[in-house]
Amino acid sequence: MNGSCFLSVVVPMFNEEEVIDTTYRRLTSVLESIGETYEIVLVNDGSRDRTTDIVRKLCESDSRVKLVDFSRNFGHQIAVTAGMDHASGRAVVLIDADLQDPPELILEMVARWREGYDVVYGKRTARRGETWFKKFTASMFYRLLGALTSVNIPVDTGDFRLMDRKVSDTLCEMRESSRFIRGMVSWVGFRQTFVEYIREERFAGETKYPLRKMIRLSIDAITSFSTKPLKLAGILGFLLSAAGFVYLLMVLYLRLFTDATQPGWTSLIVISLLFHGITLSLLGVLGEYIGRTYEEAKRRPLYVVSDRLNFERNTEREPERVGVGSRE
Repeated sequence: MNGSCFLSVVVPMFNEEEVIDTTYRRLTSVLESIGETYEIVLVNDGSRDRTTDIVRKLCESDSRVKLVDFSRNFGHQIAVTAGMDHASGRAVVLIDADLQDPPELILEMVARWREGYDVVYGKRTARRGETWFKKFTASMFYRLLGALTSVNIPVDTGDFRLMDRKVSDTLCEMRESSRFIRGMVSWVGFRQTFVEYIREERFAGETKYPLRKMIRLSIDAITSFSTKPLKLAGILGFLLSAAGFVYLLMVLYLRLFTDATQPGWTSLIVISLLFHGITLSLLGVLGEYIGRTYEEAKRRPLYVVSDRLNFERNTEREPERVGVGSRE
């Protein structure tokens, strides 16, 4: 089946009242220049400011703007997933509302898609307005993820990308609760390429990815695409056990065959603390994987929608998936 429009643009939002009007104007300017039918799917991820009211007014004035309103905050990656669930275009673009990723780049993405590529992602050549700490940790994260997984996840990329209908549909069929979209896109394969750009400073408002959420996303990424931490835990446990056995033999030798005495319990306490600390860390790694298994086993929906606007179907079920359309 063909999609009901040429291009869908998915925009997750959380407390974006300061930027949403500007984002809408820049997006519509770009999309109008393509000369094809389009829709803008705005996903409100439990915003506590005026974001919902502003989007509702946009929906009233422009039927191509559509709202998916969550019952509460479910997180950025889930909001992106909901947008893809509701998108009907023959290609789907993911872009944040903060305008750090330029909407004008969509034109180049569409051009590459028409050349035959199924995924066109934005690759950052520079990141303006970000601290050295964030740049350093982001760089280390991608390289660590590459070392731990067999999936080739491009470095210096985010979720800003264009995907063909068949790629979006494939992702929508993957209902895992701990989601790392850019890793999932790499995992599914298909023909992929990139366009380079300079990531700008946030247009207004505050970042929605503080250090705590970045750490959480990193853990989601590693545990979703690699079991190497479990294997490393086993290897480390074996090495520590071997070291403990060697130390035991050394202590027995000193006790039975020499006159050496232990001056105190300092060494014993240090070793005990070290071993217990490592053991608890390994249990934490194991617990992270077990917890994710538990979350998946509950089979709860990824999100709950309180309202939808400007959709032809307005039910509590997810929209019916659509097939692949032509690129022209």
